[in-house]
Amino acid sequence: MTPELTVLALAGLLQAVQFAAFSVAANLQVGPRVAMGPRDSAPSLKGTAGRLQRALNNHFEGLILFTLAVVVVTLGGQGSGTTAACAWIYLAARILYVPAYVFGWVPWRSVIWAVGFAATMVMILAALF
Repeated sequence: MTPELTVLALAGLLQAVQFAAFSVAANLQVGPRVAMGPRDSAPSLKGTAGRLQRALNNHFEGLILFTLAVVVVTLGGQGSGTTAACAWIYLAARILYVPAYVFGWVPWRSVIWAVGFAATMVMILAALF
């Protein structure tokens, strides 16, 4: 397996961990009746549960672009030291992003996000050139 695909698999596992953390925090906040109900109107989550939800949603968005980058690099046969390093940088940024969001690290949350986004864009550009 290429380094980029390995990181993609690890990013998927990170997403699962984020989902579990969010689910526990949200269920503790809204209680079992709401958590197991039909949720016809979504409960408004506050504090840690809300921040975990937003960090999870942000990773879903970032993971779409990162997956695209990995597919382009892998299927295009353009893997290199640069694309592998960028993949690992993306993963490190996504791991750091969770506590940065949960604990409100300003401006570092945005800086960490930008590092992960830039790494993804460099991967795509590297595949094109």
